Amino acid sequence: MTQTLADLGEAELLRRLARFAPPGQLDDDTAQLQQPSADLLINTDVLVESIHFSDATTASADVGWRAVAANLSDLAASGVDQILGITVGLVAPGHTPWSWVEGVYRGIDSLLEVSGGVLLGGDCSQGPVRMISITAIGTLGPLRLHRSQARPGDWIVVSGAHGLSRLGLALLLEDPSLLGVTLPNALKEQAIRQHQRPQPKLDALKLLVTCKPEELPWRAGGTDSSDGLLQAIDCLCRSSGCGAVLDKTKLPQACGWPDGPHWQRWCLSGGEDFELVVTLPPAWAKAWIDLQPSSRQVGVITDQAEAIVWSDDNAPVVSEGFAHYRAS
Repeated sequence: MTQTLADLGEAELLRRLARFAPPGQLDDDTAQLQQPSADLLINTDVLVESIHFSDATTASADVGWRAVAANLSDLAASGVDQILGITVGLVAPGHTPWSWVEGVYRGIDSLLEVSGGVLLGGDCSQGPVRMISITAIGTLGPLRLHRSQARPGDWIVVSGAHGLSRLGLALLLEDPSLLGVTLPNALKEQAIRQHQRPQPKLDALKLLVTCKPEELPWRAGGTDSSDGLLQAIDCLCRSSGCGAVLDKTKLPQACGWPDGPHWQRWCLSGGEDFELVVTLPPAWAKAWIDLQPSSRQVGVITDQAEAIVWSDDNAPVVSEGFAHYRAS
């Protein structure tokens, strides 16, 4: 017989979840952290059933992994040095199987084992749909990446290919738009993996920090592409009072990525790729590209406030991105 959360009750649920945290960590309603010498970075993300995940596309362990990955990606895009830990808020109907919840926490634990950090605590509640809210805490390193730090002349550099998560979702849902399209098996596998188990770019950030030319100050613009590449660039430009020129021939597309407007749109605005999008002085950008093989320059920051155009014809770059409150 399948045990549900209603069968277990809150006390037994918390007892079972305690094994995913350090001994005694969940015995109290608060978590204690020793104050580090560095500034703290803190962020919160929420994943909602049927918006960010579903049983059709995402196993429970992948839900847990993706929930943590979204948070750690934000910390990486801010210049995190060390992941200290996370708290988890879980909402689920009473009929939710315990096995689903256990899988979520296994996924959470799997990514924390790789990235560092521990489960500090959280809360559980009953609700009409499954939701996961995670707050992540880390320490700031020497480079504080910020959206407001882009400057004219900076190169816009991304840490990897874009559009893969959107393609992975389409493959899992057997999207009709893929009918008649022949894709390399390697690309399909890469896309599904990127959708289900995205990798926060903590290693890419470390390389970015280590390769800074000595003569340059610790100044770089940065965000991640959770809402799409174009949206990330737009955020950098708006916060910095700048514009951008993008090169169609340098779009960050994976090997085997098809041509055409549909595929360009997914690359620009597919969302949930969780890559770093940074603006750097050219010398620093070149050094990072040399160390980070998947990274590439996609454009240049200009002094034309909030104008994002193509380099070949100066036409505005337009592509509908992910919107959190658009009606489905």
